[in-house]
Parts: sequence; structure tokens; C-alpha cells
Amino acid sequence: MIRNGKNSAGAVLKMLAGAATAALVLAAPSFADAPQAAPADTRPPNKKDAVPALPGQNRAPLAASGVEVKSKVIAKGLQEPWAIARLPGSGYLVTERTGKLLLITPEGTRSEVTGVPEVDARGQGGLMDISLAPDFSATREIYLTFSEPRGQGTNGTSLARARLSVDGSRLEALEVVFRQLPAWASPLHYGSNIEWDAEGYLYLTLGERSLPATRVLSQDRSTHLGKVVRLTRSGAPAPGNPFLNDAGAKPEVWSMGHRNVQGAAIHPSTGKLWTIEHGPRGGDELNIPRAGGNYGWPIITYGIDYPGGPIGEGVTARAGLEQPVYYWDPVIAPGDMTFYRGSLFPWKDDLLIAGLSGALVRLELSGEKVVGEERLARDIGRIRDVLEDQDGSLLIVTDEKDGVLARLTPG
Repeated sequence: MIRNGKNSAGAVLKMLAGAATAALVLAAPSFADAPQAAPADTRPPNKKDAVPALPGQNRAPLAASGVEVKSKVIAKGLQEPWAIARLPGSGYLVTERTGKLLLITPEGTRSEVTGVPEVDARGQGGLMDISLAPDFSATREIYLTFSEPRGQGTNGTSLARARLSVDGSRLEALEVVFRQLPAWASPLHYGSNIEWDAEGYLYLTLGERSLPATRVLSQDRSTHLGKVVRLTRSGAPAPGNPFLNDAGAKPEVWSMGHRNVQGAAIHPSTGKLWTIEHGPRGGDELNIPRAGGNYGWPIITYGIDYPGGPIGEGVTARAGLEQPVYYWDPVIAPGDMTFYRGSLFPWKDDLLIAGLSGALVRLELSGEKVVGEERLARDIGRIRDVLEDQDGSLLIVTDEKDGVLARLTPG
């Protein structure tokens, strides 16, 4: 019964409006109900109980770019090539894990560069990354990482610098400027990627040597195992490092809690270091290591141990430990990576990752989040390194006993 026409009519109108709004809300499909694109990898995970800690932290939707990648071999018959450095003008320096440094022309002619350091080439060890100094055109200075024999069966990742002779035939004045400590009797997990920041300091990634006794040292700041370090060109701790005044820490340490970081790149816009590391069975990680950050290995991981059981307590998150920006399970077995800056491919600022599982992995980014993923160049082999050439094409090497240096272009 309506007692007050004006007020009651308003109430009825509000009731009807509310009902209409509710009907619209109920009728409208929610984001969760909307069809989602399938991920790039639909295989079941190894760590079946893992739940991502962040939205979009793994299995981003397939982002098909419609690009057919064509490969052309520049040089073949390489012995487990590991890294490429592009020389000004033309020509490439390519390291072979077995201990050789090659100078290869764009036409595929190769010659050996002498004067490289002695390497311990057992297991995953050997001659690994190579990087030109920022002022190479004036100084001809290059930096190399390698597994250095340390005596009594031990070894460790070391960083050397040298000058490349004018004719490119030899290294001159080679000196070791940094040694990972402690040395260990292990043939595994050397890390070994060099990146330069805008201030002219270099980041060096260091593996935790894989063994159960060394894994835990990733959490020990008094060692270099499982760390990213930041150095001056002479190998000293770089100014601004987070533990310079910590008597219980190695002053070179930038970040810790890493497993085996073999890939890294500097973001072209932000200047931040991005790294990518091998997980065990599952749990490859993409990180943006901040100064003093602890990235959790082996306390937290999105992978399982090789025999099939959990690692540690089997947890994926814990207070005080950083989460990866993105992770893979199953793994892509990441080598090196680069942010694409050219125009030959339609992938401006996308992250391109060399996959030892047999693919070039492309990630679309929105800020610091992965929003799409694509697998390309699946028929080439175990891609260890990827580098953008001056014309926007991509150079890759395959980590095989009959490896290749190849150029990728749009088909």
C-alpha cells in the first residue's frame, strides 16, 4: 500500500534501477569466464602442487607474431660454441666451451685466436662468455669467463681481460681480474654471463656448482656461489654494491639465492639488469635482481629435484625471499637472452631467449610483466646464445659437438 506518492515512487524507481543494474552485472561475462588463449607450452608441470604467487607468473598466453624465422648457417662444425661477441665493422668472436676462441667473418671464414687462458673443460666447464669493453674501439679490451683449474681437482668461474691484437689473431696482456670463491671439485653450474651497466661497471653471474653441499651456499653472503656480482673493470667491488660495509659478506655481491644464471641483459629503457636461470626439473626463472635481493634458491623453487622428490621443504614462497618475474615448468633450459631493439622483426623491446631445449623463446612484456610467449626456430638445435646484429638480424650458436653459427631473418 502506497502511503506517500512522491517518496514511494522514488523508492520504486531506485528499486527498479538496482534490479536492472544487477541484471546487467549477472548477464555480463566476467573476465574469468572469458575464453583465454592457450599458453605456448601445454605440457603438464613437473611440480604439480605449485601455485603461482603472482598473476601471470607462468604460462602466459601464446602470442603468435605470424613471423616465419629463416636460418642461414654462417659457420658449421663448431665444438660446443657458447657465446658470440660482435666486432665493430664486421666479424664475430665465438667461444667454444672446449677452450678455443674463434674469429669468424660474416662469410664464414674462421681463424683461431691464440692466447686464451687454460680451462677445465670437464662437464659444463670450459671457455664461456665473451664481452667487448664499452670502449673497445679505443682500447681493444675484451673480457672472458672460464672455468679455471685451481688445483687438487677444484675449479671455479674466473673473469679475465685482455687486448685483442689489431689483426685479431691473438690475445695480449691477459690477466685474471676476478675469481669465484670458494673453489670446488664440481664440473657443473658455472653461471658465467657478463653485462655492462650505464656507469661502466660489469655484472657477472655465478652458479652455485650444483652439488647438495654447495646449493646452500647460495644463501651464504660470504661466498660467491649462486650470486650475481658487480665489479669494476679491474675486478674490484663496484661502488654502490649493497654489502660493501658488511664484514660477513663478499663486497662484490649484488644479489644472492640464484641457481645457475647463464643469461642476462640490460633493459634498453630502464637500464635494469634482467637475468634468467636454470631450474632443476621445472623452475627456470626470469628475474630482475635488485641490490641485496635474495632470490630464494634452494629454499624456494618452482621445480623438483632430478630424482623426482621435493627440494628442501618443497615450498615456492617464503617471507623475505624474492619471487621470479616469470617461471617455466616444464623448462626451456635457458642460455643467454637479449632485448630486441631493431626493426627487421616486429618485436621491438621483446625479450628473446636462447633455449637449449630447442627453441628461440620470445616474451612480450608490459612493463616488468610477461603478457605473451612464443616458441620459434624449433628446427635449429640447442640454442645457447642469441645476439642482435647491426642490421636487426639475429645471430645464434648451437651448443653441440657439430655446432653452428647461424643468422636468423624473417622468412
